[in-house]
Formats: sequence, structure tokens, C-alpha cells
Amino acid sequence: MFEYNPEKHYPKDTESRVLIRFQDCDPMRHLNNAKYFDYFFNAREDQVPKLYGVEAMDFIKKYQAAWVIYNHTISYVKPAMMGEWVRIVSRIIWHNHNTIVMEYYMTDDSQMQLKTVLWSTMRYVTLSEGKSTEHQGAVNDFLRATSGDLDISNINIKDRVKSLSHDLKNGLM
Repeated sequence: MFEYNPEKHYPKDTESRVLIRFQDCDPMRHLNNAKYFDYFFNAREDQVPKLYGVEAMDFIKKYQAAWVIYNHTISYVKPAMMGEWVRIVSRIIWHNHNTIVMEYYMTDDSQMQLKTVLWSTMRYVTLSEGKSTEHQGAVNDFLRATSGDLDISNINIKDRVKSLSHDLKNGLM
């Protein structure tokens, strides 16, 4: 279970280096659009336990609640190609009492070119009834320790693509 330590620095971003597999590509050798989701979710699932010492199932079992995705916003900027090594970054960019917004983005291996940006909005719901519930206990600690502070009220995915592309090209990431 996540144990918050106020003296510890918790990175906001998780990062994975991944090879684009043949079986996940279309005849044009592009990563299939639906497969981006698998790559993003698998990368996050691999990194969270390493960085924060917690598995999603730990929270689910203890609090009998889980996050359910109710919205995706995705922008495909440049195709990821078969056999290409890419970088996948994920982070919680915003949260409140019962909702989180995850940002995932993919770059080329050198982290100079943006390929895709995904925002997934998730509601925290009880397992028994599927009703919205509030984050509590270690879940709140985890969110406070690992969430970014992007003001999503005044930005859309198109603006975010421009911002990330600019930052990557200028070595600011």
C-alpha cells in the first residue's frame, strides 16, 4: 500500500521505452490506432509500482472502489512505426474529490518528436454499486504526492499538443 513520506520526492511522470511490435501494426506499418491505448495503459501499469510502490489492486481491495474511464480525448500527431523504439510518458494532470485526468504521450526515442497525446478522464466508483465515491485515505495521499498542476480548465488537447511539441523541440522536457 502507498505510504506517503513528506520528505520524499515523488516524480510526477512515469516513463517507459517501448518497441512497436509487428502484430500491433496495420499494413502501412503504422501502430494501429486502437493499440495506442494498450501501449499507454501497459506502460503506466509497469511504472507505477516501480516508482511509487503501489499496485492499483492494492487501492481497489482496500477501498472497494476503482477508477472507471468515461472519456478519452486523443490526438494522433505522427505515426509510430513498426520496429521503432518510442518513449511513453504518463502522469495525473488533474484531480478533484472523485475524478482524475491522466495524460499519456508518446515520442520518438530521442524525445524530439511528439507522436500522440491522450487524456483519459476517470471517475472513482464503488465496486458494489458502481456509484461515484470520494477519494480517501492512501488514495488521497497518492494523488497529492503524484499529481501535476496543469490547469485544464483553460486548455484543450490541441493546445496541449502545441505546448508539448514546443517543449520537446526546445529540449524543455
